[in-house]
Amino acid sequence: MSEQQSHPEVRAAVSRLCLDFPDEYWRDKDRDKAYPGEFVQALTDAGYLSVLIPEEYDGAGMDLAAACAVLEEIQRSGANGAACHAQMYIMGTLLRHGSAAQKQKYLPEIASGALRLQAFGVTEPSSGTDTTRIKTRAQRDGDHYVVSGQKVFISRVEYSDLLLLLVRTTPRDQVKKPTQGMSVLLVDLREAVGNGLTVRPLETMLNHATTELFFDQLRVPAENLIGEEGKGFGYILDGMNAERILIAAECIGDARWFIDRASGYARDREVFGAAIGKNQGIQFPIARACADRGGRINGR
Repeated sequence: MSEQQSHPEVRAAVSRLCLDFPDEYWRDKDRDKAYPGEFVQALTDAGYLSVLIPEEYDGAGMDLAAACAVLEEIQRSGANGAACHAQMYIMGTLLRHGSAAQKQKYLPEIASGALRLQAFGVTEPSSGTDTTRIKTRAQRDGDHYVVSGQKVFISRVEYSDLLLLLVRTTPRDQVKKPTQGMSVLLVDLREAVGNGLTVRPLETMLNHATTELFFDQLRVPAENLIGEEGKGFGYILDGMNAERILIAAECIGDARWFIDRASGYARDREVFGAAIGKNQGIQFPIARACADRGGRINGR
């Protein structure tokens, strides 16, 4: 299905919303390393961040293609979907593997935007991409888990109410398979920060609100365990499948933005009395990029 056929009404509405946030808005946010709260709130109010939440939990109940359309059009406009895209997919772990009580408690408020779940704690300094080697430990103590360890390159924690956290509940050397013994906890950041959780912002080249997290005997209610203890690795992978598809849609939107900007500049920029777009050395790379994307330069 072509991009023009896939959820055209969603694409048109998102494009109209993004008109309220022109280039100057994003340049100012990037310069000040500020979170685009106004933009995120506008998307929330319009219901675009809850498209994957079923209607029974007050979401839009739409499919992954609709979510892709939203993010592609955000990027196509020149906006930054990375500031809020996790609000769409992180809840998938809760939706697929949470208890009925957990889903009823959290999903309607996530759908309305009253709760923001857009932080995902997996990566650690010593584990890299080998998630099975994470060292952040959660030990059961009565009605709580006690969490100690460190996470790094975790985005949007400062602008979230909840954090989906992957921890080891059984040491790696005590399980048959390295993917076993990991569990998922839903951490209420409003209670955790300053009470066992320290958040340290990281300076990065991109304005992604990235942080380090330090856990020092943080107590998390045992009722916040998602699914079964020890099976968290599979739960996390479930969420990552949607994440990768949605980010791919953002990349397509980026490509559309770059092609349109490049072709527009080639038409408007004059050197030696003629538009630079008259030169084949300018035409061919733009045409090749457009052909690779499978679209038209002005087709949008």
